[in-house]
Amino acid sequence: MTTTQETIDTEALRVTALDADASSRLPGWFVILWRNGKCRVGMLMLAAFIVIAVFAPVIAPYGPRLDEFGASEGPTAAHWLGTTARGEDVFSQLVYGARTSLIVGLVAGVLSTLIAMAVGLTAGYLRGVVDEVLSFFINLGLVVPVLPLMIVLAGYAPVKGLGLIIIVITVTGWAYGARIKRAQIITLRTRDYITAAKFAGDSTARIIAFEIVPNMISLIVVGFMGAALGAIGAEAGLAFLGLGDPQTVSWGTMLNQASLGGALTTGQWAWLVAPGLVLALLITSFTLMNFGIDALSNPHLRED
Repeated sequence: MTTTQETIDTEALRVTALDADASSRLPGWFVILWRNGKCRVGMLMLAAFIVIAVFAPVIAPYGPRLDEFGASEGPTAAHWLGTTARGEDVFSQLVYGARTSLIVGLVAGVLSTLIAMAVGLTAGYLRGVVDEVLSFFINLGLVVPVLPLMIVLAGYAPVKGLGLIIIVITVTGWAYGARIKRAQIITLRTRDYITAAKFAGDSTARIIAFEIVPNMISLIVVGFMGAALGAIGAEAGLAFLGLGDPQTVSWGTMLNQASLGGALTTGQWAWLVAPGLVLALLITSFTLMNFGIDALSNPHLRED
């Protein structure tokens, strides 16, 4: 009995040592994210969407705009989710739509975060006239109704396309992140290490880049996740309203075409439900990953 117990204890210690050694070879931030159960699920979901988007030509059985099939067909072995009113394969469009959502989320999220950082950090660190002027534009961006502004910009722009949607989302989505970063830097600019850097003769740009920004990484990442999430939803909403590029295959465009094509009246539930379902799953993956990002800045939220 004692020998068996010792063997079990030795095996447990060996497994623990192997886990610790594997963790030591990984970046610390990744270990914290991966140990959070909700974040781990979100990361796996997002990774699946990325794989689908990258290998869309391999996964999709047909081209997204190939209209050589029967119109408004139900799910079959050849067309898993049926066909559209134009005779296009719904499953192929669903696969290619992941590319559009991820591109919009990544590009618009990065641009919105960069603008928010530039405006928020400058306004929070520089007192006086600079802070007042930039705060005026931040408050103006917060009080202007975003959805009507997006509709006007997208509806009356002379050129349609995915680039226009990204620009519209970026222009209307940076103010909230800038306000949060301004408030955070106001609390950081009076810290002792900032004062020491000033006495050492460091420039303002160097203090912001090397002293303040590293202490705001988690806040910046959370801001990017929120901006990317909002961009994905905004693109789908604009496309559903018919303000996107009709030549771009996206989940919002699919929902718009399903509504116009009478998917409900013809019984094509897959054509209508599938884009909304995958859009909800992508948004859920970002939401779950936020739990792990919160754990980066708050050790009390970390899981053993």
